Amino acid sequence: MTAIMSLHPEAPTQQIENNFSTGQSWGALRKAWKGYRIAKVQGDNVKMTEYATKIRKIQGELGISVASFPNLGIS
Repeated sequence: MTAIMSLHPEAPTQQIENNFSTGQSWGALRKAWKGYRIAKVQGDNVKMTEYATKIRKIQGELGISVASFPNLGIS
């Protein structure tokens, strides 16, 4: 068995509402958090707000707890 193979090949990949797989959504969430952290270091509130909105949307689609951003007025 290679590292690429699933442990449960008979289990289909779960799809999120927007036709992305769960893995793709987790990847997008990871990148959004990275973008948010970079924007925060640069002090770019516009990009921070953009990334915070994306993070909250993806978290809602994944069914996990949604982050709040009180420094941006998003809760």
